[in-house]
Amino acid sequence: MVRHIVMFKLKEFASPAEKQAKLDEIKTKLEALIDKIDVLRSIEVKFNCNPAETWDLILITELDSLADVNTYANHPEHVAVAKGIIGPVKADRACVDYEL
Repeated sequence: MVRHIVMFKLKEFASPAEKQAKLDEIKTKLEALIDKIDVLRSIEVKFNCNPAETWDLILITELDSLADVNTYANHPEHVAVAKGIIGPVKADRACVDYEL
């Protein structure tokens, strides 16, 4: 089993409400992938509550193998969220994969 963790920092928004709306959209779209990508064992998105820290949200997924991480990453449903929803507002991204 592999845990795939991704942190995102978003670009600046005109207002906190606009940023929160985008965070909520990202969370909803990513967590909906559990019903669309069969290699996903679990998926969870959380928001950073500490304004002194850099990252805005974290994605935590569990998959059976690194090959499944690759399948997930290249799945059209994931690509649509990553490129269409997150990509335009992403300032930075960090990722780690580790075996459980």
